[in-house]
Amino acid sequence: MKELSKRLIFGALFVIILVVSAQHQYALTALFFVFGMICLKEFNLLIEQRNTLSYAMFSILYSVFAFWNFLTENNNSLDEATQILHVVSIFVLLFLIRDLFSKKSLPKLLTNRYINTTFYISTGILFLLLIAINFGQYSPENIIGIFVLIWINDSFAYLIGKNFGRQKLFESVSPKKTVEGFLAGVFFSAIGSYIIFKLTDNLLFSKWLILSVIVSVFGTIGDLIESKYKRQAEVKDSGTLIPGHGGLLDRLDSAIFVAPFIYLLLRILNYVS
Repeated sequence: MKELSKRLIFGALFVIILVVSAQHQYALTALFFVFGMICLKEFNLLIEQRNTLSYAMFSILYSVFAFWNFLTENNNSLDEATQILHVVSIFVLLFLIRDLFSKKSLPKLLTNRYINTTFYISTGILFLLLIAINFGQYSPENIIGIFVLIWINDSFAYLIGKNFGRQKLFESVSPKKTVEGFLAGVFFSAIGSYIIFKLTDNLLFSKWLILSVIVSVFGTIGDLIESKYKRQAEVKDSGTLIPGHGGLLDRLDSAIFVAPFIYLLLRILNYVS
């Protein structure tokens, strides 16, 4: 009961910090920068990388692609650079999905470490911010809605999987995840998308519904990928920052992985409209 209380208290605190920060673009930008630095530190520990280059690369990327939005009204060149970064990021994530289904350990070569810290962790954090910036029109409802969908998916996948799960989803990486839990996450996320639609007016229900499926599928994959990294590092959590939850990366692994795919959908919708 004590452990559950800690999870609820610090989970609620995390939600409050995110929601309050999302009310202003500058505050959210600063918050995600801090999140990125902490997640990088935890990820570097998992992959046994001890130099500071990854932090410098994240700082440069974040400065160029996030703060540039504040400094100029003509973002054509920035948008072209973002598209290139977006393509590379998704390409790297697809390779991570491939490695997840491989029985071999995730590669720890120096080049792989820099590629993954840059185009997995760093750009994942960056695209979370760009989802809120929403192509020049700041929309905090977008990022809050995405996190709500992630929390709904994770919560019901855990509850249903723990109590009714029978068939393992990916036993070699995460023995506690079940097919029943995964399907419950998809189902309740879809219901959550309708509630979000009724409370906001920025996207149609059909678009929130598609987002809920993307969150459930790719968010679960992101959680599994981090679980494989933790299993290889022989640790239970990525860190101890959040009592009852583990590290910050443990809380953001789904969001970081799913962010480029959500941004891709938003880009398509923006182009069509």
